[in-house]
Amino acid sequence: MPVTRSQHPDPAWRPRVMGSIIALILLWPILVLSEFKPWVLLDAQSLRAAGRFLADFVPPAHSGEFLQLMLAATWQTVAMATAGLTLALLGAIPLTLLVTQSLSISRLGSGRMRLAGFIVRQSARWLLVLLRSVPELVWALLFVRIVGLGPTAGVLAIALTYCGMLGKVYAEILESTEAHATESLLRNGSSRLAALLYGTLPTAASELVSYTTYRWECAIRGSVIMGFVGAGGLGQRMDESMKMLAGGEVATMLIIFVLLVACADLVSTFLRKRLG
Repeated sequence: MPVTRSQHPDPAWRPRVMGSIIALILLWPILVLSEFKPWVLLDAQSLRAAGRFLADFVPPAHSGEFLQLMLAATWQTVAMATAGLTLALLGAIPLTLLVTQSLSISRLGSGRMRLAGFIVRQSARWLLVLLRSVPELVWALLFVRIVGLGPTAGVLAIALTYCGMLGKVYAEILESTEAHATESLLRNGSSRLAALLYGTLPTAASELVSYTTYRWECAIRGSVIMGFVGAGGLGQRMDESMKMLAGGEVATMLIIFVLLVACADLVSTFLRKRLG
């Protein structure tokens, strides 16, 4: 006699139901503490204000003078992101060499050498934690006070935060690759850099490039956000337009944001294909 599904219900339904109930019980106080009130969006006054603002989005601002201003602001935003990421790489690469255990020469030794290497590795790891734990917006606010308004604050903010992010993820990518070739090079007297270039990098290059271009895309978005605190670029222009409720200008800048991210994605795809 064939066994029907109804005679043997899913044995995991109780854990699933209990898990869902526990998740809801935990989620509710989190929503209360975060003051999450989506129904405010349906308020009649909010809907009227949003409708008036969105109606100004059409048509987007397209005067020659405004587009020329946007071109300069876009170039400043991309330059800020690229300069910040370049400085971040200058710090992240040496720190990656220090924290990546598979590239450690001291771990092949014993005694004091192994202990000293462990201390240096952990110190570099905590430095990366410190750098990435402070959001770039907070760094930007700090540097605006120190160096004044302008892109310099944004470049330094991106450099510090992204140095911590890149160093951490680079180390994780290198640790996850096959370590046999790298260890062989180190045991035969190779330096860390040579072991990286000839042992680890050939298999991890595609993933490293993909993550780096993704971070460049994030840096562009971050540059826009930091413009709201006086770091220049598109963000500062958008802040001015938002305060004046110039919907057409905001629409044009949103279109530019989308195009910038799309271009970054194309660059990432191109580089991955070249390395593949």
